[in-house]
Amino acid sequence: MSSTFSQAGVARVESVIKLIAQTCVDNEKYFSDLDAVAGDGDFGYSLARGFENVIAEWDEYDRSVLSTFIQKVATTMSGRIGGTSGPIWGTAFLRAAISVKDKNDITQADVVAMLRSAIEGIMKRGGASLGDKTLLDALVPLTDAIEADLGKGLDGKAVAQHAAEAARAAAEETAKLEAHRGRASYAGERSIGSPDPGAIAIAVLSERVAEAW
Repeated sequence: MSSTFSQAGVARVESVIKLIAQTCVDNEKYFSDLDAVAGDGDFGYSLARGFENVIAEWDEYDRSVLSTFIQKVATTMSGRIGGTSGPIWGTAFLRAAISVKDKNDITQADVVAMLRSAIEGIMKRGGASLGDKTLLDALVPLTDAIEADLGKGLDGKAVAQHAAEAARAAAEETAKLEAHRGRASYAGERSIGSPDPGAIAIAVLSERVAEAW
């Protein structure tokens, strides 16, 4: 993988976002079933409705600058998803957009910055930290793996595969945690024993990206 993605890299980012959207729609029932164990069971439904709108509006988004495009996705997510998922996922996309504002070429460092900015936005918006049993518990290890592997000069396929493995392992580990954020936190110790649906979603999405790379 070269240090600069340029327009090909911009197209890659766009294709990854569309793949994320479609995967969330395809896994609506699975994600909702996971959420029903300790939550209110609407996680998959909420994501699917939001990303359905992203897909529906896909061809209408302004693509003159990558950051503008991602910001449009963020706006759709924030405005069309109910509960806490809309603000959280919308904030993640918005912060990612801000981190590459007005850039026409995307570097490896920019990819990491987008993920780090998304993480910071989620933490601030949701008041969550690592270990609170949220999607952060998979997203942070995924980002750490990507940053480390890019530093080693690994090719894109290898980076994506290792990131997926890191996300899956971390997501499964959330079954040992007690939830401290979201509806699952109301279950207290009863939330222990099942993985966090948000973390599993990150694992599924990263695996799908690795498969398609």
